[in-house]
Amino acid sequence: MEGMELEQSLHAARALILADLVAGDVAEADVVSLVEDAVAHRRWWVEQWPQGVEFVAGLVAQDVQDALLERYGRWPLCPVCVGEGNPHALDIEPELGPDPHWVCGKAGVVVAPVGRLGRGPGGGSGDWPGDRPGGGLS
Repeated sequence: MEGMELEQSLHAARALILADLVAGDVAEADVVSLVEDAVAHRRWWVEQWPQGVEFVAGLVAQDVQDALLERYGRWPLCPVCVGEGNPHALDIEPELGPDPHWVCGKAGVVVAPVGRLGRGPGGGSGDWPGDRPGGGLS
């Protein structure tokens, strides 16, 4: 894989995840550092498996979601199931594929493409349950 294509894919993945973090009001410096760590890890991964370049955005999103869960709580919280009990996080589908989306596994609906949370029709509502410090984390 050419270095330019790899870097463009990594920069695009970073931008998409940062957009979703901003939409959930959780783009604090320490959270952005988690994004950078995930991008660095996936740079190595794509260098080993160049055919996986189209999967980078979804994988970085999953990596950040996992890191946030370990440190802060679930992210992004599902805007579809607000008020229906315990808040839960959205999932990424496909788990390993192009064009990743945030989905509510409980309701079986696509909420938004990765990078489009909180952006009007098809982009998520941006209304996060559990409004507490840290934005959309629970």
